[in-house]
Amino acid sequence: MTSDPTDNVKPAPVAVITGASSGIGAATAKTLAQAGFRVVLGARRVDRLAAVAHEIGSAAQVLELDVTKPESIEAFAQDAGAVGPIEVLVANAGGALGADTVIAGDDQQWRVMWETNVLGVVRTVRAFLPALEASGNGRIVVLSSVAGHQVYPGGGGYSSAKHAVSAVTDTLRIELLGTPIRVIEIAPGAVQTEFALVRLGDQQKADAVYAGLQPLVAQDVADAISWAVTRPAHVTIARIDLFPRAQASARDYHRVKD
Repeated sequence: MTSDPTDNVKPAPVAVITGASSGIGAATAKTLAQAGFRVVLGARRVDRLAAVAHEIGSAAQVLELDVTKPESIEAFAQDAGAVGPIEVLVANAGGALGADTVIAGDDQQWRVMWETNVLGVVRTVRAFLPALEASGNGRIVVLSSVAGHQVYPGGGGYSSAKHAVSAVTDTLRIELLGTPIRVIEIAPGAVQTEFALVRLGDQQKADAVYAGLQPLVAQDVADAISWAVTRPAHVTIARIDLFPRAQASARDYHRVKD
């Protein structure tokens, strides 16, 4: 009796991406699928997720997720676990609202930013930690920002949340030392996605953010994530700061006038 050669074929590892309906999350899902992962896409906009998954094909699974709701995260983690052994979690869901000074800031906008960017990451990591550890080669990727390490006028709410999530990430790396989990932080600068439009609520203002310079695009960040999670198991890429050439800090840009 001959054995079926497929009996010994190891299933492709699973990568879970939150905030995968657009921008960096969508680009990361596509890039990790190309790198050989089965991908689980999570976000509130399921219709947008379905469009991303359609581009990827059979390697993609769509699940609804709202990282501000603990019960949604728990259900998402349970359903994602049914797809297969999870090796990678990309905690990408987040965002900014408003650009007021600290004194003029809107409390509700700050509350949403902290709930999404900080508690959303903490709750998501907590829900997936057992599966990542059980995989024997877990990778947690947290999308922070240059604003998680530097500040700028009008960015107090967003920067404070991203500083917090960077602190959480560094703490996790220490607390998980000795486990088979690597903790990776990706801190981009200016990336032209829906980010500025959602933040400012006006297309003209959003376009002005990138005027006179060539910003990063979502694929640039996705490539960095894919590279970081595909390093050998003994190598941790602790943090990548990713800037366009025309940016030197959270507030310093070189803009070319028309």
